[in-house]
Parts: sequence; structure tokens; C-alpha cells
Amino acid sequence: MSTPSPETDPTDLPEVARVARDLIRFDTTNYGEGRSNGERAAAEYVGAYLEALGLTPEYYEPIPGRTNVSARVPGRNREKPALILHGHLDVVPAVADDWSVDPFGGVIHDGMLWGRGAVDMKDMDAMILTSVADLLRAGERPERDLILVFFADEENGGVEGSQLVVRDRPDWFAGATEAISEVGGYSIGVGDRRAYLLQVGEKALVWLRLRARGTAGHGSRHHQDNAVTRLAEAVAALGRTDWPIALTDTTRQTVGGLADLCDADPADPDAVAGATGPASGFLRSTFRTTTNPTGLTAGYKHNVIPDAASATIDVRTLPGQEDAVLAEIQRIVGDDIVIEISHRDIGLEVPFEGALVEAMVAALDRHDPGIPVVPYLMGGGTDNKALAELGIAGYGFAPLRLPADLDFTGMFHGVDERVPIDALVFGQQVLTDLIRTY
Repeated sequence: MSTPSPETDPTDLPEVARVARDLIRFDTTNYGEGRSNGERAAAEYVGAYLEALGLTPEYYEPIPGRTNVSARVPGRNREKPALILHGHLDVVPAVADDWSVDPFGGVIHDGMLWGRGAVDMKDMDAMILTSVADLLRAGERPERDLILVFFADEENGGVEGSQLVVRDRPDWFAGATEAISEVGGYSIGVGDRRAYLLQVGEKALVWLRLRARGTAGHGSRHHQDNAVTRLAEAVAALGRTDWPIALTDTTRQTVGGLADLCDADPADPDAVAGATGPASGFLRSTFRTTTNPTGLTAGYKHNVIPDAASATIDVRTLPGQEDAVLAEIQRIVGDDIVIEISHRDIGLEVPFEGALVEAMVAALDRHDPGIPVVPYLMGGGTDNKALAELGIAGYGFAPLRLPADLDFTGMFHGVDERVPIDALVFGQQVLTDLIRTY
């Protein structure tokens, strides 16, 4: 791969790519646990864009700098339930030295837009904005009311974003029954064929902190009560646990649909996922619980044995399995490890059927005819979890037609995050088509 040049910035860039680039250039890094650069500047950019379309944005900033913005677009048929299109404006941290480009430079190179948020999810934010712009500038209106919402703090589970908005500003969502957001509607390769994944569910989220205690002492001692050793053994045991496959209604459909495309045996879900190339690891995670260690904290000097050590664990379970998984985690790490829950959120699963699903599938087919659409359960989470508290059914539909060899799912929270510009244009066209007709 050639090294991108930060000077590459064509003036004829499609508007959806320009807006996504502009959003990337706002460093909205969210470090978690209340530490963030904040979303205010990006939210004000979004608000100004909406105002230029003749809409009236509303802001909600319950915590300084953690800004959410919303606007309602009147539809032709206001008797129909409103549809929410939502995204988040924060991004996870990026270590610049690991990247080929400035992660907040919005670099254009090799037909792609590079930067933190290019995939998660300032691309979809830009698609939402420009799709609405296409309709309104042409003097058209969407079929039904659209509620546009851009949240803060999604990368921290929405604790300072969507959860507070749902609690304090439920009026934003009045009349809505369904929502569309990220991580669905994108294409993958299945053997030598292409298919689209439409997200109709999310695994439950449980963020844990493991704590081990021991006896402090000099680093030179023969010492059997070492908190770091005790914690390391627990972390290694948990991180190496290969959780069994446990399919849900959605993932049975995923496996069956993909197996039909690649002539694989649906009795072996991992083998079916293997036919999807770069997407295989992402899909395998949807068939089982995952428990990934993500951080370690211990000690304060090289020659001092500390009396405490802690680790963070990102746990994702299938919907409804949280309590059983927590009990099994305690068994794995041992009773001398204290487990604290830092954050817990629900899993979701909605049927792959109904008028909205049919409309999303039809919109994809009009722009990429004959390509199958397969439902899937996402291994991560979105702000649809918060909206579910209001009885709103959430889907992942950020349509992108992608090269089969692009490790798109590996871009989420990865290094050199990037998205093809022609995929952004495709996605905007599909989304515009959807909101015009549904």
C-alpha cells in the first residue's frame, strides 16, 4: 500500500465525501469514562448545515461540550409514523504514530477518504445530511416525517449522550416507531459472490473491571501473594476462553443465507463465516459471547510489588445471556478476583420482516440489482439500545457497496480507517431513495 499524501484533496469531491471529510477534521475523540474532547464543534457544523436547508435544529448539551443536535423534516404523509435517522459524532482515540496519515486530516487518496470516523460513523452522518439535502433542494419532501439526531458519547455506551437525550428529551422522538443507524447495509464477499448484510440486532454489552488484591512488598522478595500475577492469570484465562456457538433466530438466518450463497454446510457456522473473507472474524463474533481484555493497570515503581491490580474486559453476550455469562466469568477467573460492572446495556433483536425491511431491501436492489440481502446480529452496539427504551425498533442500514477485498469490518476502531468515495456516493443514493419512498 502506498503512503497517502496529505496534500491530496480534489476540489470536485462529491458533497457526501466533503461533508464526511469536514466532520473527520473535528477531533471528537472520546476516551471513555467521561473523558472526551467533546462534540460541540461538530454538532454546530451539523446544525449550520441543517439551518441552510431551512430546518430548525435543536441542541441538547446536558454536560458541557457533550452536544447532541436534532431536527425534524416534515414529510408528505404526516399520518405515518416518523422515521429516525441517527448517528453519533464522537470517535474512539487514534494513535497518530500508528497511522499512514493524520487521523484527523480527512485525507483523500486512492479514491478513498481516510481518517478516524471514516467508517465509524461520520460517513453515515454525511450520508444522512446529504440525502435530506438532495430531497429538500429539489423541492421534494420525504414520504413521512424524518427525525434527524446526531448523538454525543456513543463510544462510551451513550452514557453522556443518547441515554440522557432519551431520558430528558423524549419529545424529540414523538411519533416515531422505527430508527436507522450504523453498521448494516454494507456489502461483503461470499465466495465469489456479493451480498449485503442488514443489521436487525445487537449483542448485549457488559464492560467489566477485574480487581485482584495481594500484599505489597519489595520487588526482590520471594513473594507468593502477588496481585499482578493473580490478575494476569485471570485475564489470560478469560481472554483465551473460546465461548461456544449459540445461534439466535437472526444468526440462524445469517448462517442459512450465507451458506446458500457459498454451498457451505450450515451446520458449521464458523466455516460458513470463513467464506466471507475479511468479514469472517466480524461474523464469527456474532455467533457467540466474546470476552476481550482491553486494559491493565498495576504498580507504581519497578521495585515495588503493588497490593492491587485491575483490568478492563469488554464482554458482548447474545441477548438475554448476560447473567449466565457473568456467572461463568466468575468461575473462570476464580473467587479471589472481584468483578465490577462499569457499564451494562441491553441486547436487541427485531424480525427481518415488515414494511421498513422490505423498503431497505428494495432500495438496495434498485441500485445493485439481484444482490441478496442477509440479516445479521451485530457484535457491537449502537444508540439503538437507548431508543429501544422508548419502544423504537432499530436497524443498521448505512448502505455501502464495497470492494470484496477491503477489510471493511476491520476498519472499525482500527488503524488507517478509510472508506471508498464511490461507496459513499452509492450509500447516499440508496438512502435518498429510501426516504423518498418509505
